[in-house]
Amino acid sequence: MANFSKPSVPRFSVDVYQNEYLPEGGREVNAIVTVTSTGGGTLAGATAAPRPAGPDAGAAVALMVDCSGSMDYPPTKMRNARDATVAAVDTLRDGVHFAVIGGTHVAKEVYPGGGHLAVADAGTREQAKQALRRLSAGGGTAIGTWLRLADRLLSSADVAIRHGILLTDGRNEHESPEDLKAALDACAGRFTCDARGVGTDWEVKEVTSIASALLGSADIVADPAGLAADFTRMMENAMGKEVADVALRVWTPVGTTIRFVKQVAPTVEELTGRRTEAGPRAGDYPTGSWGDESRDYHVCVEVPAAGLGQEMLAARVSLVVPQPDGSAQNLGAQGLVRAVWTDDMTASTSINPQVAHYTGQAELAQAIQEGLDLRKAGDIDGATAKLGRAVQLAGASGNADTAKLLAKVVDVVDAATGTVRLKAKVAEADEMTLETRSTKTVRVKK
Repeated sequence: MANFSKPSVPRFSVDVYQNEYLPEGGREVNAIVTVTSTGGGTLAGATAAPRPAGPDAGAAVALMVDCSGSMDYPPTKMRNARDATVAAVDTLRDGVHFAVIGGTHVAKEVYPGGGHLAVADAGTREQAKQALRRLSAGGGTAIGTWLRLADRLLSSADVAIRHGILLTDGRNEHESPEDLKAALDACAGRFTCDARGVGTDWEVKEVTSIASALLGSADIVADPAGLAADFTRMMENAMGKEVADVALRVWTPVGTTIRFVKQVAPTVEELTGRRTEAGPRAGDYPTGSWGDESRDYHVCVEVPAAGLGQEMLAARVSLVVPQPDGSAQNLGAQGLVRAVWTDDMTASTSINPQVAHYTGQAELAQAIQEGLDLRKAGDIDGATAKLGRAVQLAGASGNADTAKLLAKVVDVVDAATGTVRLKAKVAEADEMTLETRSTKTVRVKK
């Protein structure tokens, strides 16, 4: 069994990259905000939300395994899913609360049952593995019921970190899209969730929407034999989370409006519509749970017009976590976004490299998604144009992984100009992999 020592509470820092100079009449300010958490101690006396006592009572995990009838085709799929979940259970740290859920058109508690969570130790891990070996396939698919059961179980534990891992191999055919969305709305902010599609019979937009709503990752495991390694990595990542419900708090002065806030690394994730008000002229944007990692955010604000030579604070970005009394604790790191009006054309027209890079990465993700949608709709010319632009952007930004995935869908004639031809035949797994991973970005080349 893997033995992962409990990391320290991370220390947060914020760095802002921008061109603060605007021409006369300029009003749009763009900045890339890099948030980094590094293990070890506390920052300026600030700590994460208090943890309950216990060997490691800070985390709870729910594993949701698709047990619908399609998991028996081929039979190795169900066996690989069981083995993967066993591997994930083996990766649980002692003291972590956990449960296993079998998902069909209803959600069933596989282990421990009775509406409770188990506490991981050698005995409960073995019991969970025995229960998993009895899993069999049969029934339909209603993912919203899986998520609601996970929420009920996870909320029964007095812990800081609540996380789900969801595996499906098929489309959500036994509940309406509205039912799934209602379940996601009910679970959002209550736990994070990584979602995986195994094989090629599932719907990419369903799986990615689950991960997006619940601030987790989404991916395809085209070959079920790869599930165990993927589940182990997901669980290792979940075990590394130490601070839950971190929010990016953005304050703006009077007359300034926020155009958008989006995560741009490691994936593109729109956050603008998830804002919750946090006092006068301040709003919180959810980022989920953090361990030892770094992420980038693009903040765009519109400032009031000002004269040449004037300057102002356009936004202040900080990090907060909720507290049991309903307040929010500042994690002690902040970054300032500035605006300075100048008649120096060189200064005011220069685009910051980080801003330019991530604007291109966001366009890359959109071009891939639109291109694949047009391809499915039979619009060959439109798909060729969009996917050609994606090839051009991937090459220019150094996004080699995305470039390789694109090359399985199009024949690249000239990457620099985005000249491509759609392949006549594309393996379904290759197209789904490109769509699922379209939002993955690379950081600015140093």
